Amino acid sequence: MITDSKIIEIFCLLDDFSKEYNTLITENSLPDPNGKKRRNRKSKMSDGEVMTILVLFHLKSYRDLKHFYINHVCKFMRGEFPDCVSYNRFVELQKKVVQPLGVFMKMHCLGDCTGISFIDSTTLKSCHYKREKQHKVFAGLAQKSYGTLGWFYGFKLHLVCNDKGEIIEFMLTPGNVDDRKPLKNKSFNEKIFGKIYGDKGYLGKDLFDQLFVDGIHLITKVRKNMKKKAMDFMDRVLLRKRAVIESVNDILKNVCYIEHTRHRSVDNFISNLISGLIAYSFLPKKPSIKIYNMLPNVGVAYVELTSFRYNCKYLPFILW
Repeated sequence: MITDSKIIEIFCLLDDFSKEYNTLITENSLPDPNGKKRRNRKSKMSDGEVMTILVLFHLKSYRDLKHFYINHVCKFMRGEFPDCVSYNRFVELQKKVVQPLGVFMKMHCLGDCTGISFIDSTTLKSCHYKREKQHKVFAGLAQKSYGTLGWFYGFKLHLVCNDKGEIIEFMLTPGNVDDRKPLKNKSFNEKIFGKIYGDKGYLGKDLFDQLFVDGIHLITKVRKNMKKKAMDFMDRVLLRKRAVIESVNDILKNVCYIEHTRHRSVDNFISNLISGLIAYSFLPKKPSIKIYNMLPNVGVAYVELTSFRYNCKYLPFILW
């Protein structure tokens, strides 16, 4: 349950950012080459209010933006949003704030790398894979591919999180893109250092060598037909704690609701995705791994895995 003070906090952050963003865009925009003057009429609802409503939609456990706006915002949140517009006008304003939402996500909602990172990808289905030829909204963008749960048609969301459950970096690609491709992009892994843990889909000697040169140690399990390699005990323990990023994906899909098949434009799909990621950053509790170095001289550590599903006790182990 989100409190009123939290709603005010989110609105203040988004409204201050949107005002500063609009000021910078106005000052640095180039004039029209044809000399035409464009009408810049002030909207009844500000950009900060639109951005706040989009974020609150993912924090209120609603599954339909129209139902949330008409039956919740317009009826029960008149005190917070006195100048509500019609839903059709709100959808038009939603497209206007896509770029500010993305910039706000990159600047204020990403966590810092702690030296222990986890990477994984999750599918974002656009429609049933048998209806891909009938789906026209994402024609030329979404692609058909095969995942762990079978065939799907849509996109892939690649995520990197730290041991605190905070998202460090993300990338959206078509569904047929290899999981290892984003890691080969230096703009994707420039914030990452230390060790990064992934599943078997990230196996590859070329990728390992490229990341190792950049100061990143990629650690994955090996397949059954491969030779087993010596691994540090700490790495084996943390490799089993990949449930952290699996829990992050589960929260993004089932709590923040970033995936549904009712999109009617690309802009609304991007705004729904980014506002869901922003809403995740405002959650009070995130799945995390807490490492306590109790006796650094002896090398004893304690690992605690906390998530929304379970809370296990401290696990002592000796570092090799």
